[in-house]
Amino acid sequence: MARAAYIGPMDTATIASRLEALGNETRLEMYRLLVRAGRDGLPVGELQRRTGAARSTLSHHLHKLIAVGLVYQQRDGTTLHCHADYAVMDGTLTFLTRECCVDGRRAADDCPGETRGDAGRAHNAA
Repeated sequence: MARAAYIGPMDTATIASRLEALGNETRLEMYRLLVRAGRDGLPVGELQRRTGAARSTLSHHLHKLIAVGLVYQQRDGTTLHCHADYAVMDGTLTFLTRECCVDGRRAADDCPGETRGDAGRAHNAA
């Protein structure tokens, strides 16, 4: 089943809820594992094994990440796979960086938070 990418205006409340969800160490660890897993995601059992979280704890934290749109699940037979939603992750990061330095006196190319495009790679490599 194909997933539709998140499209729409980002509002502060949406971003705040995502950041709040990631503000918990267990959820942040789970999310990082899913991001690292790539588009294949991880079966719930493997996520539980890697985090060492109890099943009920894992379920609670997964539901929070799902509720804010950072994670989705897909069933493959009897296996439930968890996936990071990269479009939502990108949208959240873009919300945080898109106006970097717009009110500053220096050119946007000199922005310390610039991470997009070739200018960001060159700046971050320096």
